[in-house]
Amino acid sequence: MRETLSSANVDAFVVTDILNVRYISGFTGSTATLLVDSNSIKILTDSRYMEQLAQECPSATIIQVQRNWTKRAAELITDAKYLRVGLEYSIPYRDWESLNLLSVETELVPMESPINQLRWKKDDVEILAIRHAARITDMAFKHVLTVLRPDITERDVAVEIECFMRRSGAESEAFDTIVAAGPRSAMPHARSTNRRIGTGSLAVMDFGARHDGYHADITRTVLIGTPSEEQQRVYNTVLNAQRTAMEAIRPGVSGGAIDSLAREYIEKSGYGAYFGHGLGHGLGLDVHDGAILAKDSRIILEAGMVVTVEPGIYIPGWGGVRIEDDVLVTENGYEILTHSDKSLAVR
Repeated sequence: MRETLSSANVDAFVVTDILNVRYISGFTGSTATLLVDSNSIKILTDSRYMEQLAQECPSATIIQVQRNWTKRAAELITDAKYLRVGLEYSIPYRDWESLNLLSVETELVPMESPINQLRWKKDDVEILAIRHAARITDMAFKHVLTVLRPDITERDVAVEIECFMRRSGAESEAFDTIVAAGPRSAMPHARSTNRRIGTGSLAVMDFGARHDGYHADITRTVLIGTPSEEQQRVYNTVLNAQRTAMEAIRPGVSGGAIDSLAREYIEKSGYGAYFGHGLGHGLGLDVHDGAILAKDSRIILEAGMVVTVEPGIYIPGWGGVRIEDDVLVTENGYEILTHSDKSLAVR
């Protein structure tokens, strides 16, 4: 990160995104601001986290602040005589304005955080945490198949998944679990309701576990009973599009090129109008850790990146199919981290 700051000609950088704070410092609390320069890292937060910071960030300078962290940060910036200080684009405008008024001798430079891109590529410790999260997620899907029945509601399925993940070691669910059946399965981010799963209806389940701060994220589409010819055709189209895309994953390929392979397969099958979102995203401290596999992505894949591959077809009034797995980019290709069954029919 310091190399990036040097090339951007800034003397220091203010980090306010709490996930970026964690990535750089190791602090796992909910509120803190970092001031990073070429020689030091200062952590500003309130009294609740003094003991925690002493344990998690022993090499950092810990500074206790009250409500207005910008006043203390401005004093530090002024005392250090920084000429240019970078700020994350995501900083709240109120904080930027306050800091700008207080740091009159310093030019504040809003910029894309260098940390966001650093987070795309995972080290061995991060990959291990994602593997653990993926394993819990797979276990949850296997469990939910044992309780799935026509009269169970979407909401009860979601509760089963989330409770099982917690009991199996997840620190939390990665995001609000999506369970959508029948025509509602055509809504990619539907909220679970009291609608019953029913027989012969497509049911999309999108969920994941979080372990040690890192996320897993899978989607499976199932159907209780015997699928119709069209349901099976749509399902097979999505499944084959996913396989086509995954087989091309390797270092040196752009995320946009991988997206195109899945998109073209679905278009040639006659369903192109029903696949609107990107093929996948980065996975890490955030469940959406960068739009790596997107239509216009110029991001070049590197070994250590973890991405989701999740093509879908969503036909309004009819239903939808999405299949999603977590994939690690390796030195020679890829490794699938999630291994849940991909059978459509559940009996």
